[in-house]
Amino acid sequence: MRGVPPALPAGVRWEKDGPVHRVVGHPCGFVIGPRDLGPGGADLDRLIARQRDHFAARGEAVEWKVRGHDRPADLGDRLRAAGFVPGPTQTVLIGRAADLATEPRLPEGVVLRRVAAEPDIRRIAMMEGAVWDMDWRPLHAFLNGQIEAAPDDVAVLVAEADDEVVSAAWLVLTPGGTFAGLRGGTTVPPWRGRGIYRALTAARARLAVARGAEHLHVDASHASAPTLHRLGFHPATTATPYMWTPPQER
Repeated sequence: MRGVPPALPAGVRWEKDGPVHRVVGHPCGFVIGPRDLGPGGADLDRLIARQRDHFAARGEAVEWKVRGHDRPADLGDRLRAAGFVPGPTQTVLIGRAADLATEPRLPEGVVLRRVAAEPDIRRIAMMEGAVWDMDWRPLHAFLNGQIEAAPDDVAVLVAEADDEVVSAAWLVLTPGGTFAGLRGGTTVPPWRGRGIYRALTAARARLAVARGAEHLHVDASHASAPTLHRLGFHPATTATPYMWTPPQER
């Protein structure tokens, strides 16, 4: 679940630095580390500073995600000391894919499609940007890049009503892996509470089962975790994204 994807978009590469990998070339960089980084104290501070400084030289932001069971236990404190800012803590939930692969039930007037064409991805990104008040272009570039690199391993689903995007979510598969990741899941406010998120979860579970995945995992927000728990997901740990951004972007 922590590994670097085997197929990366054009212009994206990974670099190894001690126990961590840097993913470089996305609109935002990523640092991926094992559960136990090994070094602590000053050695860990130097490792963190190298990642920050590497992306600073590129003028890019970087995310380092910390799970609740990661070691050393003071990793989050040391990231904050290096200028990384923690985002909202999410709950890592795991569910059995076969149990979740029910028939999707959508509200009247809503249709569900799997999409990969750039205009559809643009519409999804713009919906996400409007809901979360963020720049939609990085998500647009990220999803397009992932689809181009591994079209069979990323399944983007969109729910539409009267040709309007009302919700979207995607499934990330790892070839040969037993886990598949649920991502996205944003619904526009007027359509919330009507079963669309549940339907998107079921549809993605069916796709995962068809590809041989046994379990689904999701980093769930405070709002979505209760719904997923009712569907049969179980909490495993927490995940907190730590972000560092270049000074001119703050």
